[in-house]
Amino acid sequence: MSNTRQHFGPGAMVAAAFIGPGTVTTATLAGGNFGFTLLWAVAFSVLATLVLQEMTCRLGVIGKLGLGDAIVQKTQKGGLYIPAAALVICAIFIGNAAYEAGNITGAAVGLPTFRVLDINLWGVCIGAVAFLLLASGKFRLIEQVLVGLVACMALVFASTAIVVAPPIAAILKGLITPTIPDNSILVIIGLIGTTVVPYNLFLHASTLKRHSAEGVTLEAARRDITVSVIGGGLITLFIVITAATALHGSGAPVTSLNDLAPTLEPLLGDSSSVFLAMGFLAAGLSSAITAPLAAAYAVTEIVQLSPDLKDRVFRWTWQSVIFVGVLFASLSLKPLQLIFLAQIANGALLPVIALFILWVSNDKSLLGAHANNNLQNLLGLGVVGITLVLGLRSILLAAGWL
Repeated sequence: MSNTRQHFGPGAMVAAAFIGPGTVTTATLAGGNFGFTLLWAVAFSVLATLVLQEMTCRLGVIGKLGLGDAIVQKTQKGGLYIPAAALVICAIFIGNAAYEAGNITGAAVGLPTFRVLDINLWGVCIGAVAFLLLASGKFRLIEQVLVGLVACMALVFASTAIVVAPPIAAILKGLITPTIPDNSILVIIGLIGTTVVPYNLFLHASTLKRHSAEGVTLEAARRDITVSVIGGGLITLFIVITAATALHGSGAPVTSLNDLAPTLEPLLGDSSSVFLAMGFLAAGLSSAITAPLAAAYAVTEIVQLSPDLKDRVFRWTWQSVIFVGVLFASLSLKPLQLIFLAQIANGALLPVIALFILWVSNDKSLLGAHANNNLQNLLGLGVVGITLVLGLRSILLAAGWL
């Protein structure tokens, strides 16, 4: 096997993590309710993800550090370690537990009812599969299969978009003309927030740190993350375009997952519901694996323990995230307080982590000649500024002040 193929994968894990049920749903809401006008938000989210994840490429491959490791190194001497560690642990653990409930619930969308004593057994089964894959340590091969299933879903949405013949001029206008229609701000935040995910930054750097011991090059890591993130962005783009063409202007607002199947009917006919169920199962399960894994990397690195699948704290962390997710998913509860805290924590975490990555990426003692240049700093500052505004809006919206 070639060296390139051998190390092609950390970026695919990032794409599999952010293309979950939430992304599919948010993209459908965007296209169904606002047409092509929010395509610019998808384009921005891809650009912002590439800017930040390229910096984690250099941190993992050149610096041979996970993001948690770098936080420890940069904050221990300045007295910022304890508040930084507390913010990361709180945001990543609570946020990922809330996301895990959504991943598991979303994975079961479209599957036949399977309940005993008012317990949704699909939630238990899906959580058990994620648990067994992580416990075995052989999750990578299964992850690749799941990524392949999500890619097949993207192919069908792309094909559907061609069949429904969307207006090219409207697509181009939506991509290059930022507009914020009435009542669209939550959807815009959702589109960007489902792509520029804080926990993916920890997952990517930690995975590349491990791969750096196997000889992965910076060029290969950059190619991997670029292809993967653009591919994931295209999935989101195709879903928005398909929903905009098939659903927008129908007179009825798109409000639930039951509105998704008609977007596939031009290509799949009566099989659209079955395919959608399979797509959600693949997207939800792939994200259900990566969310607890990223939480475990972040927590163990920030408390200076071994980020190894066999480490006790590492295992306790991912197991706890899965347990909380299964609990809320199987009982069909809406974890309102958990999601509220996750919005607060992640709204604060994203611009902070973006600023921190920018800071670390300028450290020549860690990255040498691969430290940020002026263009990378300019792009990074732009992402930090926009994520700061979005983070503040997220907090204010969650608190009911907007």
